[in-house]
Amino acid sequence: MANRLAQTTSPYLLQHADNPVDWWPWSPEAFEEARKRDVPVLLSVGYASCHWCHVMAHESFEDDDTAAYLNTHFVPVKVDREERPDVDAVYMEAVQAATGHGGWPMTVFLTPDAEPFYFGTYFPPEPRHGSPSFQQVLEGVTTAWTDRREEVAEVAGRIVADLAGRSLVHGGDGVPGESEVAQALLGLTREYDEQHGGFGGAPKFPPAMAVEFLLRHYARTGAEGALQMAADTCAAMARGGIYDQLGGGFARYSVDREWIVPHFEKMLYDNALLCRVYAHLWRATGSDEARRIALETADFMVRELRTAEGGFASALDADSEDAEGKHVEGAYYVWTPEQLREVLGEDDAAFAAAYFGVTEEGTFEEGASVLRLPGDAGPVDAARVAGVRARLLAARDERPHPGRDDKVVAAWNGLAIAALAETGAYFDRPDLVERATEAADLLVRVHLGEVARLTRTSKDGRAGDNAGVLEDYGDVAEGFLALAAVTGEGAWLEFAGFLLDIVLEQFTGEGGQLYDTAHDAEQLIRRPQDPTDSATPSGWTAAAGALLSYAAYTGSEAHRTAAEGALGVVKALGPRVPRFVGWGLAVAEALLDGPREVAVAGPIGGELHRTALLGRAPGAVVAAGEGAGAGAEFPLLVDRPLVGGEPTAYVCRHFVCDAPTTDAGELAAKLGG
Repeated sequence: MANRLAQTTSPYLLQHADNPVDWWPWSPEAFEEARKRDVPVLLSVGYASCHWCHVMAHESFEDDDTAAYLNTHFVPVKVDREERPDVDAVYMEAVQAATGHGGWPMTVFLTPDAEPFYFGTYFPPEPRHGSPSFQQVLEGVTTAWTDRREEVAEVAGRIVADLAGRSLVHGGDGVPGESEVAQALLGLTREYDEQHGGFGGAPKFPPAMAVEFLLRHYARTGAEGALQMAADTCAAMARGGIYDQLGGGFARYSVDREWIVPHFEKMLYDNALLCRVYAHLWRATGSDEARRIALETADFMVRELRTAEGGFASALDADSEDAEGKHVEGAYYVWTPEQLREVLGEDDAAFAAAYFGVTEEGTFEEGASVLRLPGDAGPVDAARVAGVRARLLAARDERPHPGRDDKVVAAWNGLAIAALAETGAYFDRPDLVERATEAADLLVRVHLGEVARLTRTSKDGRAGDNAGVLEDYGDVAEGFLALAAVTGEGAWLEFAGFLLDIVLEQFTGEGGQLYDTAHDAEQLIRRPQDPTDSATPSGWTAAAGALLSYAAYTGSEAHRTAAEGALGVVKALGPRVPRFVGWGLAVAEALLDGPREVAVAGPIGGELHRTALLGRAPGAVVAAGEGAGAGAEFPLLVDRPLVGGEPTAYVCRHFVCDAPTTDAGELAAKLGG
């Protein structure tokens, strides 16, 4: 019999709809039920492509005895962290404060007032490695709740008070300048892995936002060291197992520092951010490899993640069925020498093994290898590589595919729109710009709908129940602004402005600080507020970047002031933790450069427009169009006539404009950084 989760739109919650556990979605009714029955709430938070979430579900939540105990002594509540990042953030902060670490599945026990009093992540079905079994934890919490209620209340109160006391010290002392940016660069240099690229040790995550900062810093200052770190990191990832050498696209992270073995789930946000980073790396260096990776990653997103409604699905699972029908991590992606021989024959298999680093002992589990490009195969025949790759891809396509999390998350689609619009424009792929436009249309039609506020998720063209958070507003506005620059359609600038006005009204506090939830959102035990990047730009700095660009397009003082206020936190954090505020530092580079405003009076897609889009000046905004209506679409085009009947470009920054030019070479020089 299905439980209450059967009525939800989240693929993760639907995975638990047939559990014998009587799950509730996060709702006031669930807490009312706990109050009525005088029992605690078990909060379980995860997401659809989370490996250990599946393991715990199979071991405990599908077990009839465990479920019977849970249903008697608790109100069980299941949350998809991707649908409710606010709930996840608040309780994850508590878990990390209490235990020193966090992760998913996240298991938290709450009072009926939603105050946490006991925490954990994955609990095994029997005691192991010093960890109690899930049943022992449930029994322990029940005993404490029944016999030591005052102690539970005291612990919960202390935790909530501690969280409330962690008010954020925002910069408030003005914007980051040359000295903070230089210190941040020095900090990144110290943590840089000279041998393998990237930052820090294992596990190693693709540092898309930090690379964006490095590329912008190089463009503005000419610092070769910054470019070198960016280029070498991108090359190492592109040749590693973290990149899918057959189908394109990146896995979530590498379990080792050499980028060899990935955690195989593929997330929309990683691929959107990295597609854009490689396109920008190509713009800076002309690297053929960067161009190939940007295009293959864009094609992967369109081929594997695009939904029937034109949006982009959230993720592909790490696990899939192997030859024996068991669900195994990486089964879809890894190869043994024997499997290569079956598909390619002896000669080509030997060639492929050397080229892709497939060894007899294997680089992964049970003698299988993750395909990568170790680069020790000597000069290779490109046509032979292409043939081998095509045959392996076709054979792989016959394997059981990983599951897909079909929900459309507004923020991540915003990131994908920006990446596809720019990649399409740079490499003359109008189809990619069309896919970006279709995703943007879906966000306007379904996620904005009639309510004129952004909904975080949709599935199958139906909007979910959860309000958009700050990252949704910031990243969608960023996507719309990129689309406006590429297509010359001013409607996208208007939509971005509409979203950013809501940021000013609903998400902005004193002294420029921003909140992750709106003023009128559901009140949790603490109002979440995090300026640091996780796997995606923080909502705080994403909004700052979009506010800054919008101000450059429109001359709006209110948006410029809000962007500068928000960047105070980057002044404070950039020198101390540059790896975790990469997007904020990238926005700071745009601020330091102006950003430049480029108006092209001339045809969309013409030489001057394309030259403007390829300009490397950090955060430069581009408005293009011709004819009397162009100024109505973009304020930057007002009073920008053709010169001598020729398409003409105007470049301004800091309220000063250069002489107009009709020469593409001259325009490129003005935007070289």
